[in-house]
Amino acid sequence: MIETTSDTTAAGRHPGMPQYADVPRFDVAKVRADFPILTREIDGHPLVYLDSANTSQKPRQVLEVLADHYEHHNANVARAVHTLGTEATEAYEGARAKIARFIGARSADEVVFTKNSSEAMNLVAYSFGQQGAAAATGSAQTGFTDPRFRLGPGDEVVISEMEHHSNIVPWQLLCQRTGATLRWFGITDNGRLDTSDLHELVNEKTKIVSYVLQSNILGTINPVAEIVRRAHEVGALVMLDASQAVPHAPVDVVDLDVDFLAFTGHKMCGPTGIGVLWGRAELLDAMPPFLGGGEMIETVKMEGSTFAPPPARFEAGTPPIAQAIGLGAAVDYLTSIGMDAVRWHEKELTAYALDALTEIPGLRIFGPAVPVGRGGTISFALDGIHPHDVGQVLDAEGVAVRVGHGCARPTCARFGVPAVTRASFYLYTTTEEIDALVRGIGSVQKLFS
Repeated sequence: MIETTSDTTAAGRHPGMPQYADVPRFDVAKVRADFPILTREIDGHPLVYLDSANTSQKPRQVLEVLADHYEHHNANVARAVHTLGTEATEAYEGARAKIARFIGARSADEVVFTKNSSEAMNLVAYSFGQQGAAAATGSAQTGFTDPRFRLGPGDEVVISEMEHHSNIVPWQLLCQRTGATLRWFGITDNGRLDTSDLHELVNEKTKIVSYVLQSNILGTINPVAEIVRRAHEVGALVMLDASQAVPHAPVDVVDLDVDFLAFTGHKMCGPTGIGVLWGRAELLDAMPPFLGGGEMIETVKMEGSTFAPPPARFEAGTPPIAQAIGLGAAVDYLTSIGMDAVRWHEKELTAYALDALTEIPGLRIFGPAVPVGRGGTISFALDGIHPHDVGQVLDAEGVAVRVGHGCARPTCARFGVPAVTRASFYLYTTTEEIDALVRGIGSVQKLFS
């Protein structure tokens, strides 16, 4: 049900903005007060931060947890018996348990900490190359022989044209190492994943399908059930790049029925330097280690080593301790707001922004033109004006956006542009900030007319 209102509310909603009844709400003004950086000014203008798909801002609750860790509990984890070591280990493993609950994992042991989502996807890609590499070089076998991870000539990996580079390059490198073939879904003209050739593309040769749950350029939210059903039907695994999804809406890995899911912490109110790989327990058990070092082993002899069970097997060396604890605090914060409320807030912002931007002459939006099946990331181009010029003029008015190919060059190429201007929203974004973006675009067009 859609309502209209004539007043701007305390929650920051705006006249003309779709108002959905009976959906979760939160007070945007109260949320914004949690983010100290949002009080900054840029060149005398209030900061309008519309670059959250690049990295989100951090609430005071996360900053305080990070400071408290370093001030009172700092020690290495899983190897010290003193009090500080115990406290640090409990906080680190506690963060793992929080994250597992946040994404609906059956066990905290299914959550592997990495330094970012790129490393998480590289970890999985590496697992597929090991058996063939050992056989080709005649080196000692890894001891991990699950046929689902055996890849070679004749096998195929399926991704999409919509991917971030971190979900393209690891698979390209894997195919180069093994002789497998890389294939991909295309993109329709309106920015949706083209699954019209699903049954031809995902076939008995396919070993893994890895694609983005929500596009970082187009904002498109991609379908899951049909692709997972087809992949499992032919014995292939499915991995989702969820860095643009987990921060913005409820995500449940059991409901999705995928095999792996990767996301990063810094786009969901957490610190940089922390990422997550979730994998089904029996798959993680079957995977060889990615990096070797301390704490990932079971035994070490000069002749060879055996390895710890997951997740320790994949966390060699001193892990990103404070970052993981900070991400746990971010999960606490988002949980206190409510992910359903975050999703609805961004849905309404997106509807408002699409309406406003489509009224601007000479502005072309890439991706779905309606808020259905898309998130709060809107990329656009202005006729005859380079995105870098757009970004600089907007910055002079305090409006921070991303310009460039967004680490998704093939997506830009699909729509015939080398770069885009991207505005992306989060739980602290208001319609007044979208109005500032629209005014800024007017200034850009006036300057370059």
